[in-house]
Amino acid sequence: MKIIKHLNPVAGENTYLVANEEALLVIDPGSDTQGLIQKISNLKKPVAAILLTHTHYDHIISVDVIRQKFNQPPVYVHPLEADWLGDPSLNGSARHPELGDIIISPADVLFENGRAYELAGFHFRVLPTPGHSQGSVSFVFDEEMVVFSGDALFRETIGRTDLPTGDFDTLINSIKSQLLVLPSRYDIHPGHGFSSTIGHEKTFNPFLR
Repeated sequence: MKIIKHLNPVAGENTYLVANEEALLVIDPGSDTQGLIQKISNLKKPVAAILLTHTHYDHIISVDVIRQKFNQPPVYVHPLEADWLGDPSLNGSARHPELGDIIISPADVLFENGRAYELAGFHFRVLPTPGHSQGSVSFVFDEEMVVFSGDALFRETIGRTDLPTGDFDTLINSIKSQLLVLPSRYDIHPGHGFSSTIGHEKTFNPFLR
């Protein structure tokens, strides 16, 4: 499995393109729409799905364009945030008039917490990691020992909890009960900033000691 990180200019959000021999997954398509289209096109693989760790505006800006450009791949989201896609007051874009209202078409599939998914040769689990937002999830690829943590867990810090439906205690509990129980060697690819490992966060993250 190959992982390509694309850094988007709005909020420094990370989009991940995850490729295997068969297809491609797009995780949290952010603001650099043309850059993402170019990278996806260069990989010359069909997009099997668009996976959303949560639906804050910076993680969803390019969803519909990628859908239209790459043969309407299904969009997956947690049911608690399905309505946020089409509501700027919920996805946070209403607070940023310079961007305009971000309104995304409805998702195709609603995640089930804890379920294992198989898509185009990819195998991953969806873990509920609320606290940054009520429907935040993380994706765990056990065969590759990789976690995509969205805005729950970052390198040596955690996601902000001062936005609507955010809660500090809930986030800490999510990280400790869902992510820190994974083996220390698992790599973490967060929604912002640099990659890490579970072991590194256990040792150096000041919020988790």
